[in-house]
Amino acid sequence: MNKRLEDWVNWILYDELKNGVINAPKHLLGNHVYGDGQVITVYRPYAEKVCVESPTGKNREEMECLAEGFYGFYSAKKKYKGTKYRIETTYQDGTTVVTADAYAFDSQITEFDTYLFAEGKHYDVYEKFGAHPMTIDGVKGTYFAVWAPHARRVSVVGDFNMWDGALNPMQMMQTSGIYELFIPDVAPGAVYKYQILTRDGEILYKADPYGNQCQVRPDNANVVADLTGYKWKDTDWIENRKQQTRETELKKPMAIYECHLGSWKKKIEDSDFGFYTYRELAKMLCDYVKKMGYTHVELMGIAEYPFDGSWGYQVTNYYAPTSRYGSPEDFMYFVDHMHENGIGVILDWVPAHFPRDEHGLGRFDGMPLYEHPDPRRGEHPDWGTYIFDFGRNEVSNFLTANALFWVEKFHVDALRVDAVASMLYLDYGKQDGQWLPNKDGGNENYDAIELLRKINTVMEERNPGAFLIAEESTAWAGVTAPASMKGLGFLYKWNMGWMNDFLEYMKMDPYFRSFNHNRLTFSLSYTYAENYVLVISHDEVVHLKCSMLNKMPGVEMDKFANLRTAYGFMYGHPGKKLLFMGQEFGQLREWSEARSLDWFLLDQPLHKKMQKWVADLNHMYTTYDACYYNDNNQMGFEWTKVDDANTSIIAFVRRGKTVKDQLLFVCNFVPVERKDYWIGVPCLTEYEEIINSDAKIYGGSGTKNGKVKAFEEKCDRMPYAISIDIAPLSMMVFKYDYVDKKPAIAKKAAVAKTSTENKSVEKKTTK
Repeated sequence: MNKRLEDWVNWILYDELKNGVINAPKHLLGNHVYGDGQVITVYRPYAEKVCVESPTGKNREEMECLAEGFYGFYSAKKKYKGTKYRIETTYQDGTTVVTADAYAFDSQITEFDTYLFAEGKHYDVYEKFGAHPMTIDGVKGTYFAVWAPHARRVSVVGDFNMWDGALNPMQMMQTSGIYELFIPDVAPGAVYKYQILTRDGEILYKADPYGNQCQVRPDNANVVADLTGYKWKDTDWIENRKQQTRETELKKPMAIYECHLGSWKKKIEDSDFGFYTYRELAKMLCDYVKKMGYTHVELMGIAEYPFDGSWGYQVTNYYAPTSRYGSPEDFMYFVDHMHENGIGVILDWVPAHFPRDEHGLGRFDGMPLYEHPDPRRGEHPDWGTYIFDFGRNEVSNFLTANALFWVEKFHVDALRVDAVASMLYLDYGKQDGQWLPNKDGGNENYDAIELLRKINTVMEERNPGAFLIAEESTAWAGVTAPASMKGLGFLYKWNMGWMNDFLEYMKMDPYFRSFNHNRLTFSLSYTYAENYVLVISHDEVVHLKCSMLNKMPGVEMDKFANLRTAYGFMYGHPGKKLLFMGQEFGQLREWSEARSLDWFLLDQPLHKKMQKWVADLNHMYTTYDACYYNDNNQMGFEWTKVDDANTSIIAFVRRGKTVKDQLLFVCNFVPVERKDYWIGVPCLTEYEEIINSDAKIYGGSGTKNGKVKAFEEKCDRMPYAISIDIAPLSMMVFKYDYVDKKPAIAKKAAVAKTSTENKSVEKKTTK
């Protein structure tokens, strides 16, 4: 053995390499300045011969095996310095591989990166961690980085190194717990995992927490992906989005079509696969959503998840769009195509918890890392999942950067945050003894509160016009108040209270509705407390809850009439709108992720007409700003008829930004026809019926009112009235222009009053 090389070798590190526990391989392997040249050391087990080539390739020299008892440890001393040498390895089977040396390249993660990450403020950390194809010193390969502070050793394993953890151990960066390595010649499409040796000696195979693509389930390794190649076409959309503020966004229409991509339509029914791709769905779904008049599409479960039945709400790979429908670039195309056609994209996002799958985040490096170490804080007993350690800076960074990742890398417009209530309350879903109070003895999760405020604040600062929506099912105050005012900072909150009350009301036999009138009207007592989205989501049409149509009482015609009236009231009520797929055409069966929607129902007239009703509601909603402009201003809504529980008829006015095209909504929730029925109105003008759920084109009997003139007679709480015909179980909308003065039109009450006065004068004259 070369005496100088023998003196140079750190034999402690050599023993660690031999025993498979080395976590600082760059201190032993790679190139090292030594005297007037450098020492090059490599590990090539099963090699017959190893040679090193000069940067020019002209000189090639066989390397020396340093340790006879440890086959595969080779070294050479060369006069030239630098990384531009290559290693030629001839294996025992005769194959020869020439590649650059993985341990000759400097780290791409700086001390400032590690500082920001430790502080929880490295919002671009997804550009550093994960697997990133790149070229360093003219060498193409992939740079890997992962956080695993409790690990004894971390290796990159994959189809490029026979899944052998001894070949590519990663370099730990000082005390940060970050491991990194650049592996030459690993290109996009390569399959990999991290092999982690725990301090207890256990070998774990973990998916990359920051990886951008995964294998199609049931396989669960990562796939190297390049997110830099897609050429976006939505520049105008993004620039326009940047001009939006909280105030302007609240005054825009938002009609959301909630969609599960895998079951909206399927190529092959009754198949675990048979999915359309993101690119195929982009065209089909976009055309449908535009035709139906929706402004946004909300996608369930896009971040990679292993179990179809979780619908994407038990995530194992937070930085990877699910591979069920294609590659990350395919998903970019999907969002881009939606934007080109004027459709916003909302993603469901799940920072509340994650599953226990062995390849996922749980016990990532052999110990609690992403989850809270105390099971009273770190586990959901009912859900069987782990809870993130929201107070740990690195975990907070992981989640904050992930929210930004979907907006900045994939151009999505908003995130709907799932299960916010489970984050806010330490005792959520837990019995006594299963939870740990906060420092003040309460059940508020201070760490989660601060994290949500942080995510909303950073999102607004970095991506103006992008926003978050909270699915929060309790009465927590200030969910949509700005974080600067001690609110949580969300722009919108799902109105779960309205949804529960309204669906309970609509499920009742109409006979009992008069005794439950408050379920219909109570929501207006708190509708301005938050910025709300009215939701009829996937959760309401699964698990024996029935589809929306089959929630409705009565025979078939009554069910459709009930549902048309329900949707009509929803579109008149203050708040943005969300409807789950299939409910727009009266899906009969409950939703299942395993099959396509029942599109064949559109061959039946009533279902086709229900679809048209929802489309026309959407077009009315987006056409008349009275439906949305003042959703969060009390002047935008006024009851004109609310107290008559006996008839179960309600009426209300919606006002926009001008006196023109204000709207009067009238709803009849019982199967009783009302002829010449008086409705109070706010001004003495003409009211034109613009939509009526009883029209024949929607499956009704054909009742219509056309244009009606108000007359001067107090009615309900209004100074004037109109007389209209109201069909059973129906909803209608009248538009009018507000006027302060009495117009010179014939007035029913005024004529009657004049006639009475004339008769009185005649009697006096006769006397």
